[in-house]
Amino acid sequence: MTRRGLVDTLRQLGPGGIGGLLLLIATAVAIAWANSSFGSVYESILGTPFSVGLGRWVLSKPLLLWINDGLMALFFLLVGLEIKRELLDGTLSSPRRAALPAFAALGGMVGPALIYLVLTAGTEGARGWAIPAATDIAFALGILALLGRRVPIELKVFLTALAVIDDLGAVLIIALFYSGELATGPLLAAAAALAGLIGLSRGKVLHPLPYALLGALLWLFVLKSGVHATVAGVLLAMTIPARGLVSPESFELFGRRAFGLAEHEDPDEFAPATRVHSMRELCNRTEPMLLRWEHALQPWVLFGVMPVFAFANAGVVLGGGAEGSLITPVSAGVFFGLLLGKPLGVTLFSWIAVRAGLAAPPEGFSWRQLHAAGWLAGIGFTMSLFVTSLAVDDPALALAAKGGLLAASALAGVIGSVLLVLAARQNGTVVDR
Repeated sequence: MTRRGLVDTLRQLGPGGIGGLLLLIATAVAIAWANSSFGSVYESILGTPFSVGLGRWVLSKPLLLWINDGLMALFFLLVGLEIKRELLDGTLSSPRRAALPAFAALGGMVGPALIYLVLTAGTEGARGWAIPAATDIAFALGILALLGRRVPIELKVFLTALAVIDDLGAVLIIALFYSGELATGPLLAAAAALAGLIGLSRGKVLHPLPYALLGALLWLFVLKSGVHATVAGVLLAMTIPARGLVSPESFELFGRRAFGLAEHEDPDEFAPATRVHSMRELCNRTEPMLLRWEHALQPWVLFGVMPVFAFANAGVVLGGGAEGSLITPVSAGVFFGLLLGKPLGVTLFSWIAVRAGLAAPPEGFSWRQLHAAGWLAGIGFTMSLFVTSLAVDDPALALAAKGGLLAASALAGVIGSVLLVLAARQNGTVVDR
């Protein structure tokens, strides 16, 4: 492939697709390293203690937990920002538009959980019922990007909304079912930090520093309270202002005045540097902080946090008799939960919702394409790995869950892609964009 061809391919993939590619590379490197003669080095690096603090106020954790509790808080902050934006102005802002992906997401969580519970009933691994319930939007949208014009834009919107609701469900599950014993003092301190953030938002404070400082304190208090620390990221996101001080309707008028283009204004009265400064200030006062944070965080999370997390958690050891531990009720529950529970749950709940008049039928894409998207929803990589780290303490069970997860995600991606190509051929149409 030529350099220009590579650039065109990456441009077609977009940020989400490139992020999915980096996840795939990080996973392959982790598995190769963990199964090499230097596998002990991989384990020792992740187990290296790392301390942050001053005096007697020191927080010390292994590197793996800093990644899972610290870096992933940024991932959940981005998830929270996306959820809030979708609820206010996006696909989820209208009950009619949100109904179909909401029911699809519900089915995509219930179906895998039921299959997992049936296959792990009475075993120690039953606590991991939420492992196959999540969707990895980076991989799913990356595949849709690769398929290009074979996939209608409406299907991408549907799958994105499904994944956003799915992420919201995962956050609630983590907060309710995978948090530890609650500590009253830190919990009250976290509530005070959250109240401060709400006060900043209500007071229309638009400087990011106070939010960042209180957000860091919120993360620390939530970590110490027994609630999983990543929940702090979503709570912080919910307090970030979603409206600017200047309305979009006033932007053009103020902009024309800043450049001296309004009626009765002399353009020569304003120096060029003054115009640029005025316009920058106007943009800062118009663009919501929520969007600024989302755009600023997205490359760091997609190209940094998620690949690092995948590298730290996907090192499945396959040698030395470990193959037997991969064939267990836990691995079967994760495998069939993702591979069968996701597409069946997404399709069945969508069909029931439409038949019952609770949701409008698919617009711009067919039921066959919706079912194919359900298979792509079976790619549960990042969030499923994260839930595995919370739900399973036994290393053998964690290994089994990761093995089932990796196998199911790979197969779901392949099957979903093939079904989408076949659906496009059967429809006899290619979407023009």
